[in-house]
Amino acid sequence: MSNSPSRPIRILHVIGRMNRAGAETLVMHILRHINREAFLIDIAVHTTAPGAYDEEIRALGSRIFPCIEPSRPRTYARNLTQVLQDHGPYDIVHSHVHHYSGFILHIAYASGVEGRVVHSHKGRSPASAINIPRRVYLNFAKRLIDRYATGGLAVSRSAAEDLFGANWESDARWRILRLGIDLSPFREPVDRAKIRAELGIPEDAYVIGHVGRFSAEKNHSFLVDIAAEVARRKENTWLLLVGDGPLRSRIEKQVATVKMRSRTLFAGTRNDTARLMEVIDVLVFPSLYEGLPLALVEAQAAGVPCVVSDVIGPEVDVLPSLVHRVSLRKPASLWADQAIAAQESSQRILRKEALAAAESGPLNIANSIKDLERFYNEICRAR
Repeated sequence: MSNSPSRPIRILHVIGRMNRAGAETLVMHILRHINREAFLIDIAVHTTAPGAYDEEIRALGSRIFPCIEPSRPRTYARNLTQVLQDHGPYDIVHSHVHHYSGFILHIAYASGVEGRVVHSHKGRSPASAINIPRRVYLNFAKRLIDRYATGGLAVSRSAAEDLFGANWESDARWRILRLGIDLSPFREPVDRAKIRAELGIPEDAYVIGHVGRFSAEKNHSFLVDIAAEVARRKENTWLLLVGDGPLRSRIEKQVATVKMRSRTLFAGTRNDTARLMEVIDVLVFPSLYEGLPLALVEAQAAGVPCVVSDVIGPEVDVLPSLVHRVSLRKPASLWADQAIAAQESSQRILRKEALAAAESGPLNIANSIKDLERFYNEICRAR
């Protein structure tokens, strides 16, 4: 399908469900900041249940189409084909469901969509965590991606290697695009004492924070061990956990076991992370693998020191002096040492100084959205 200057480029994003999580929030940043006169975006989701972002998506002029049963390939293929036929034509299908994107792009190809984009949001998971059937599936999915993708984006080098292979740089289709965050909430004045009072956290507490889904790769269990080690040295230690997910109940039991339940706040899914960053003394992120954890960008924009696992690449560094990497092979006691030192050894950077550094960098969505718009135009010109 040819694209003329008189009409916008039409794009269908495919994602699991539009709740508050990493890839979903990134898609929302795109919707909020892209030039909507030049690009029209709809979203296909793998559920009929409402998502946290649905109302805002529709308010921005985009449509949401349920495309269910991805676990039944033939049924799913019919459903996605129907969406493409009934609501298209689309210039680009942009898939965010990792390896399953290969099948989605195959369907898009069969439906005549000429621009087919895969987006990798996850770093490489440990090989030991992948069994043989899973490995067979991943290899097949990668072959589909290689055959049917006309372009691919990754949030980091690790994410690129995971989906495009170790030699991804030799293929001009693949590139890293660090779509960042909306920094406007960080410009709002905040009152640290007032927010702590709202949350029930004492003003003199030492607060370890974490923002992320309760899932295996976030390594919450080790995070609790670290917090318990810190609490042995600082009696007023609190743990603030923002997010939700399947492992939450297990972590709730663990904080009770280490006798920190009364000093742990499970804040749930929130839309005011910029405010919450003001009450955190140090953000601890012991992830087993990551793509581009935007919570770390938010923490740095607020001037919060971060202690993170060494699997997290430098792409996330806004203010390198705030980011302290520790090996996952090190014990919780050493992580506790680093968490205390990160906060005590350096004065907290003023919020306005941290924000200025973030605003001038590539992880400001106002800057990086222009790169995405150029990428979409290149995809359409290459057809």
